[in-house]
Amino acid sequence: MITVTLSGDPQGKGRARAFRRGSFIGHYTPEKTRTYEGMIRTAAMDAMGDNEVIPGPVKFVLTAIFSVPASWSRKKREMALAGQLLPTKKPDLDNIVKAWTDAMNGVVFADDCQIVHVSSSKSYGNTPAVIVTVKPLAQEAAMDSAA
Repeated sequence: MITVTLSGDPQGKGRARAFRRGSFIGHYTPEKTRTYEGMIRTAAMDAMGDNEVIPGPVKFVLTAIFSVPASWSRKKREMALAGQLLPTKKPDLDNIVKAWTDAMNGVVFADDCQIVHVSSSKSYGNTPAVIVTVKPLAQEAAMDSAA
């Protein structure tokens, strides 16, 4: 099992942009997304150490922790930290997951197609961060759960 933590505000994967040069149409990933995925990749490499990529099916668990807005009242802040208020703001949870799974390709697992179970959540906390745990699943267990 590998756990990767990246401090700072959670970011989602930005949409690929298109450009045109004459009759050629190309696509590129925004710089902000490339930078964030690079930070994830570095944190994942540190967490992996000398371990090889995980073979076979994996379970992917992501927790995105957002800071409570400074403009909120003390009461509203306490409610958020107690889990009574949840972040319904951007970035979308699926875009956060996509940034992380793409960045971990070839580092934690060979390809994100190995992910057979995803669990993800957004919450408020004192320190913004994203915490991801990747757990290898036995092939037999993955087959049992599919049945």
